[in-house]
Amino acid sequence: MILTSILILTGTGIFVAIAIGLVAKYFGAPPNPKAERLAEMMPGANCGGCGFAGCGDYAKAMLEGKAAPGHCPSMSKQTIAAISKLLGVEAQETEPKVAVVCCSGDDNHAVRRAFYNGINDCSTATQVAGAGKACLHGCLGLGTCARACPFGAIEVTSRHIAIVHPEICVGCGKCTTVCPRHIIKLVPRTAKIHVFCSSPEPFKTKKEICTGACIGCRKCAKAAQEGQINFEAGKFLAKIDYANPPAPEVAESCPAKCLRSNKTR
Repeated sequence: MILTSILILTGTGIFVAIAIGLVAKYFGAPPNPKAERLAEMMPGANCGGCGFAGCGDYAKAMLEGKAAPGHCPSMSKQTIAAISKLLGVEAQETEPKVAVVCCSGDDNHAVRRAFYNGINDCSTATQVAGAGKACLHGCLGLGTCARACPFGAIEVTSRHIAIVHPEICVGCGKCTTVCPRHIIKLVPRTAKIHVFCSSPEPFKTKKEICTGACIGCRKCAKAAQEGQINFEAGKFLAKIDYANPPAPEVAESCPAKCLRSNKTR
């Protein structure tokens, strides 16, 4: 009885396998050499920086003419050119970007009112009295962004603040989506200096909780050309116009040293 059942199941399996093979051979879609070649050229990072769910979806969209080469931040110019030639289309070049953690509030500058001892996740910690950090606009330093980065471009220092290594970052933007305080920005890679503060609070409020915060003195705006650095009404925070960024030497005018290049303080 058992032997009969085994023979029946084995025979059924062989029959189904043969049937599937015949259907695939005579009714399946023929191999697409162009699609196979395109799949080989995709980086495989699945970072979402192209605007699609992953490399496979982006490749499919390009094959169908719904997307153009050039939107993948981790592709080299040579690869983009090769894909464009393969598909017979022109690439749409996008400006290279890099992520910046807009905060100077490490342990040497920011005040802690309590020590957080919970789940090692920024989104969770920010719901528990701001994870003990006095500034409610600052980096929590728990590394959620670093774990989300598919390229290993973000480091959490021993002073509990996240920093981006621009030479590794490709500007995919994954870190910007997981930061609960929205202090990570994608900015043009060509920009030389950035405002490492995200608090719009008045100087009196900020000076008591962070010595690295923007004090809203407007010295940087005076040192820069007109329109390069602005201040929104009611907010004490410098804002760079990345369409017309200031020269690196403008950073020397900042007394708080929060206007600087994208490097460790």
